[in-house]
Amino acid sequence: MKMIRAIVRPDKAEEVVDSLAEAGYVALTKMDVIGRGKQKGIQIDKIYYDELPKTMLLLVAEEENTAEIIDIINESAFTGSFGDGKIFVSPVDEAYTVRTRSSGL
Repeated sequence: MKMIRAIVRPDKAEEVVDSLAEAGYVALTKMDVIGRGKQKGIQIDKIYYDELPKTMLLLVAEEENTAEIIDIINESAFTGSFGDGKIFVSPVDEAYTVRTRSSGL
């Protein structure tokens, strides 16, 4: 299993979620976050914003679905501008459902 953490623009988050759902990936966690990338923020006119609002999506998926999920996120979150986001993929050793106390997805 893999944990996919996608940090995207807030205005693209629903498009990403809808695209994932259309492909059958409906289970996810979405949260508003604040951060910055390598550009260290953004300057608009005389105002400097060192941290920007983003949305983080967390998904756990079988390893064979990871590439498809990454492609969906990349396609639906893309604007071509700085700050489109970042995707991180990590291994997941175990997962448990609290209600049923069963392991696995």
